[in-house]
Amino acid sequence: MQLDRYDRLILETIQKHGRISNQELAEAINLSPSPCLRRVRQLEESGLIDGYVGLVNARKLGLTLLSFIQISMDKHTPERFALFENTVADFPEVLECHLITGQSADYLLKVIVRDMDDFQQFLLNKLTRIEGVSGVHSSFVLKSPVNSTALPV
Repeated sequence: MQLDRYDRLILETIQKHGRISNQELAEAINLSPSPCLRRVRQLEESGLIDGYVGLVNARKLGLTLLSFIQISMDKHTPERFALFENTVADFPEVLECHLITGQSADYLLKVIVRDMDDFQQFLLNKLTRIEGVSGVHSSFVLKSPVNSTALPV
């Protein structure tokens, strides 16, 4: 799908203000409401708009410890990787899981928990019990000066 100026403005605005009404969106990008709604629906149908979410404040939920965990696997087989990916997908603490290159690790996880005690429980009772996990290296986030979900369009 070719994106024009209006499509890009719609995507930028929706990423920053997901609950914006069609009327407000149309005004923000200088387009009348009808064509604006038509464009939004086309962007949704094409899959460029993949869904809508509410961003929840982790600290207000008591989730204060954010970490990145590098995982090394003992075998590099599709079955071993599939088992790991399917298992961590069921862990609510895992926000992201990436198969990576350029490191000694195979996976990079972004994990959030309440505190160090919860982290220890997650590490010992969940992560290291996954068959094939041979190494774990954790880094803890001290500060997140840039934290965005918006993609550059």
